[in-house]
Amino acid sequence: MSRSFVKRCLFYFVGLIILSIGIAMQVKGFLMGLSPWDVLHFGLWQSLGLTFGSWSVIIGIIIVISTSLILRAFPKGGVYVNLVTIGAFIDFFVWLLPDVESWPAQAVFFTAGVFIAAFGSAFYMTPNLGAGPRDSLMMVLVMKFNLRMSRARFLMELVVAVAGLILGGPVFIGTVLIVLFYGKIIEMFFPYTRELLVRFIGHNDPRIIKLK
Repeated sequence: MSRSFVKRCLFYFVGLIILSIGIAMQVKGFLMGLSPWDVLHFGLWQSLGLTFGSWSVIIGIIIVISTSLILRAFPKGGVYVNLVTIGAFIDFFVWLLPDVESWPAQAVFFTAGVFIAAFGSAFYMTPNLGAGPRDSLMMVLVMKFNLRMSRARFLMELVVAVAGLILGGPVFIGTVLIVLFYGKIIEMFFPYTRELLVRFIGHNDPRIIKLK
């Protein structure tokens, strides 16, 4: 096992933790609204039954299978790590972070959470060890349709939010902000996370993601 691979794995796990903190902060600012994917999960729950969490897992599995078929390749190991660990990390930070009740405080938590989660997304995807289902779908759109990451994320989140809204999911200002800006923020952070990883490894590993 090379030193470069070990450092990429460490970078990946740190990114997952940062992402989890950002998502937990968005949960604490729930008055701002749900993320587009959670709007879809909520709508499916209300329309078809099962549970909110069950639909999150089911949609994730469907995306993993779909992206694997499109790419004609098995998912990378990081995909499974993400599926197994991200929920536990988020639950831990939701427990750890303080509850906020006022709308202004929730707005601050939510907005900061969006930026932190976007930084975490760029951070953990940079080592190219396998993204979570939804981030994998975004990268498939980038590769297959030659889209900028911000455009791919916008289109993906927009379709998901509209589908969730049709199914009865709640859309509020936070949902709209994520649709409009989340992909742009991730794209903005990628050059910095890539430079951080190159410096951490000590050389420019060709396996590190490099956006066009």
